[in-house]
Amino acid sequence: MASRGGTAASCPITKPPQPPFVPPTPYPGPAPGRAFWYGTPALWTALEGSGTWDRLPFQGGGYTQKVFWWRDGYDWRTETSPKLFVSGLRVDGPAKALVASSATNAFASDIGSAMLVGVEMPAAGCWEITGHYKEQRLSFVVWVAPD
Repeated sequence: MASRGGTAASCPITKPPQPPFVPPTPYPGPAPGRAFWYGTPALWTALEGSGTWDRLPFQGGGYTQKVFWWRDGYDWRTETSPKLFVSGLRVDGPAKALVASSATNAFASDIGSAMLVGVEMPAAGCWEITGHYKEQRLSFVVWVAPD
């Protein structure tokens, strides 16, 4: 799985924290599927255990993915357009910056009240993605696999 400038093996993907992060009540304890929670009660996300985003749709010149974010006390009913801003840069080679949609609200019984942002990476490779919400900042690194 090599791409210009790097390989999946050389990407410093974000690993599950030890001890594991457990979201505060009323959020679910375990992350969905094979994911793990990453962050703090002030801002967290769910990351794939493998650290790889693979089989992503390639649309409009980029690989697209939806990223959910949580914050203790966030209410999807009262903050329908959260002031969450997401940015990202490829760390293993040249590429244009990640393009992120405006944040929106989300809710499901298995994940609770969340914020949702669509991201588009113009190239496969190793990406550092950062969410900014109010005074909080959270960054993680993922491998975006070529199709």
